Amino acid sequence: MAAHPCWKIVLIDDEEDIREVMAIALHDAGFTVATAADGVAGLQLCKDTLPQMVITDIRMPGIDGLQVLQTIKKKYPDIEVIVATAFGEMDLAIRALQLDASDFITKPISDEALDLALKRAMARFTSRKQLKDYTALLEKEKAETSQELLKSITFQRNLIESSMDGIMGCDDSDTVVIYNRNLEQLLGYPRQEVLHKMTFKQFFPAEALAHFTDELSGDAYGGKNRMFLYETHLIEKSGREIPVQVSAVILFDQNRQNGLVCFFRDLREIRKLEREISNQARILHQDKMMSLGRLAASVVHEINNPLSGILNYLRLMSRILRQGSLGEDRQEKFQRYLELVENETNRCSQIVSSLLSFSRRSPPSFGNVEIDELLQRCIILSQHKLELNNIRLESNFQPNMPFVNGDFNQLQQCVINLIFNAIDVMPDGGTLNLAAGHDAGEKLVVVTVKDSGPGIDPADLPHIFEPFVTTKNEGYGVGLGLPTVYGIMERHNGSIDVESRLGEGATFSLKLPAA
Repeated sequence: MAAHPCWKIVLIDDEEDIREVMAIALHDAGFTVATAADGVAGLQLCKDTLPQMVITDIRMPGIDGLQVLQTIKKKYPDIEVIVATAFGEMDLAIRALQLDASDFITKPISDEALDLALKRAMARFTSRKQLKDYTALLEKEKAETSQELLKSITFQRNLIESSMDGIMGCDDSDTVVIYNRNLEQLLGYPRQEVLHKMTFKQFFPAEALAHFTDELSGDAYGGKNRMFLYETHLIEKSGREIPVQVSAVILFDQNRQNGLVCFFRDLREIRKLEREISNQARILHQDKMMSLGRLAASVVHEINNPLSGILNYLRLMSRILRQGSLGEDRQEKFQRYLELVENETNRCSQIVSSLLSFSRRSPPSFGNVEIDELLQRCIILSQHKLELNNIRLESNFQPNMPFVNGDFNQLQQCVINLIFNAIDVMPDGGTLNLAAGHDAGEKLVVVTVKDSGPGIDPADLPHIFEPFVTTKNEGYGVGLGLPTVYGIMERHNGSIDVESRLGEGATFSLKLPAA
């Protein structure tokens, strides 16, 4: 899209590559662009340059995108804010819309999505500025001639009709006197059926109207006799209820209430996104349970061996005790059997503990994670499955690696996913290399999972992190494993990379900031 250079944009993202690429694209489209690596610097740029638009990442160290959005809307309400989200963060995108963000775009950001979001933000900014200028004009002076008055009325009508929000205005008897095109499309009532014929109350369910009236007279949503971003329902012509977000103000003339103006935003798309989030969470958990089922089947066999050994050693110890008092040689044998029982029991306990930790569905809990311990847990869980598939495991962990700040269970899920993928691409056996090291220059801890499988087709490589894209046979996956890993790494301020050539296997690298 082409834009006049007077359009200024502040771009806030903690990833330098993303900032550079987006800044070039926005410059080429004709925008004036200033960039910032964090929320504090971005807010300072807003203060210094007063842009028309801000594009901000949600996940950032320090002040995150939602805090940036709230601060901008409080200090500079005219600025339109577009938020950028990662896969699986639709709940944050919905929250951003509720905080009056202009739009959201998902990473990786496509040119089409960015272009559409910018057009919407520019239209919204222009519409709001016109409304603000018009209101200021009315407050400053009254029309001096009938011609000026006619021009003002025409401008007002055009402004109301072109608004992206549905606008309804009522007189002191609650009769509708303003009813714009957007609201006509939203509710299905043609204008001739509404204007000067229907009342404000007819568009609300009874209970919703009572709540709306109470909140408008209270202070919870912007102050007495005014309301900002309140969620309720309207009734369309067919009788169905429509979720909406409303901002309203009671009008007064010489301290006497003489009307009401409401601005409505359709929330059906947001509700649709909320349902998709719920379905996404269910499907992601289902995918994890599928992995857990495959893992449990393998672990059952692995636990059976030490349990059999424990039972045999206990029988031998019982036989020794039945033979009478313990001599020195029999004490040594008894002590050896006891140590073997303890070791085998501890082995079973580690396997079960790791399995329970992996299966637990709990909210993220961030803390210091020792990568060596994490990978040892993953080896315990997958060792037997690797052996059953005739896959040799090679491990190489750099000593004294720093901690990473993260959720142990989610990071374990990432590694298990990559190990399972490697097992699936080596049905006839092979070698899996699990390595970890510290890149001191980049201040990263890097975990790699390398297989000796057939490699990934170059045509598939750009799409492997997209949801529901899978190269496995039917019944072996729904295409959520790698997108899940991608989402988890985003939430940990990390990344996942892949290198592969046909016939030479694939190497997946998890990169996490060192604590």
